Amino acid sequence: MTAPDHAKRMTEILSSAAKRKTASGGPGPLGLFFKGFLKHPVMVGSVIPSSKRLIDKMLAPVDWENTKLFVEYGPGVGTFCRPILDRLAPDATLIAIDTNPDFVDYLRRDIHDPRFHVVHGSAADVETIVADKGFDKADYVVSGLPFSTLPDGVGEEIGRATGRVVRPGGAFLVYQFSPKCRDYIEPNFDRIDKDREWWNIPPAVLFWGWKNEA
Repeated sequence: MTAPDHAKRMTEILSSAAKRKTASGGPGPLGLFFKGFLKHPVMVGSVIPSSKRLIDKMLAPVDWENTKLFVEYGPGVGTFCRPILDRLAPDATLIAIDTNPDFVDYLRRDIHDPRFHVVHGSAADVETIVADKGFDKADYVVSGLPFSTLPDGVGEEIGRATGRVVRPGGAFLVYQFSPKCRDYIEPNFDRIDKDREWWNIPPAVLFWGWKNEA
């Protein structure tokens, strides 16, 4: 099967999934994700959730033993939330920030973990959101937001706010389908590591923006 044929087939599967309902009458996670992409394509980076291989590679450099606060931008249906919670210490916290109320409502219903807090809001307000939860800094922030399609100025604002909120020694983890997002990361971090994950639909470029230790 060629790449275009594969993409077409995946779209057909997702369209069918979007029509299926759960026992509660709402769409399942795959259908909800697909609907979110159709409603807000500039805010949802892909038509399907990230692969396990992408997630494992993205999270591999994290120092979990010294992580107290992890933040995610654009959690969608929780594709990263669950692996992060699986790795977090019992006394650590995960804050997920999303502008889509459908995703926020779904995550509040679906993930029952006292370490997990989902916020309906903008990643540009991460400093205020982190402070409201009783923290000064975040150890790590992960984002799949499509920086290249965000409204003018929003990507720069998110990059600057993230650079301020991440502690020394922490990092901004970004997975994208366009390398342009580096423009929003590099001015706010001391070192950038880069990789690719080909076993993803579509293949993704991965960045880790690191803050030097104080």
